Amino acid sequence: MTYAPEVRERLETDAKEIIGRYPRPRSALLPLLHLVQSVDGYVSDDGQEFCAEMLGLSKAEVVGVATFYTMYKRRPAGDYNVGVCINTLCAVMGGDQIWAELSEHVGVGHDETTPDGKITLERLECNAACDFAPVMMVNWEFFDNQTPESAKQLADDLRAGKEVAPTRGPGRLCTFREASRVLAGFPDGLAADGPSAAGPSLEGLKIARANGWEAPKAEGSEK
Repeated sequence: MTYAPEVRERLETDAKEIIGRYPRPRSALLPLLHLVQSVDGYVSDDGQEFCAEMLGLSKAEVVGVATFYTMYKRRPAGDYNVGVCINTLCAVMGGDQIWAELSEHVGVGHDETTPDGKITLERLECNAACDFAPVMMVNWEFFDNQTPESAKQLADDLRAGKEVAPTRGPGRLCTFREASRVLAGFPDGLAADGPSAAGPSLEGLKIARANGWEAPKAEGSEK
């Protein structure tokens, strides 16, 4: 199946804008993969061929990149990509238990999608938010200090279509396709909404300021 003419036209317009941001067209491959994922809900065969055509690459080159990064889905993804961190600190703090109970609760495993198409579940190695462990992410927005019960409630709310807000950041969640478009380089205007750092993340800064501590200046820098 190929793209409908109106879809193809929109894709070409957006792709040309993306390609124009780079000195070499092939450098635009990563955002172009996000772009086709924002349309198809995954990196489809048509999407791979579109990227290859727009960038003058072989399809094999495109597939090699698309299958290397886990953010590019090989099968249709759900509206919400729910990731549970199972790396060391989150695991010790309860991440492994959250994963086990949540997977059983929604009835799918790693990189699988619920039959209603709402949730794709994923084990994540690190969410870069150890100070809020255990942490989950939904479409790359943070849900901090989770428990098995809160994780299951979050999944239930997402599947029921309820309004859900991340712990930090924007006051609402976008869909997986909307998030993919943002990652393609088309902002949704929500990047500056809400605090990105809070609580434990700022304790070291508070202590440093209270004591007048500063980082050592680089040799040769102005004093």
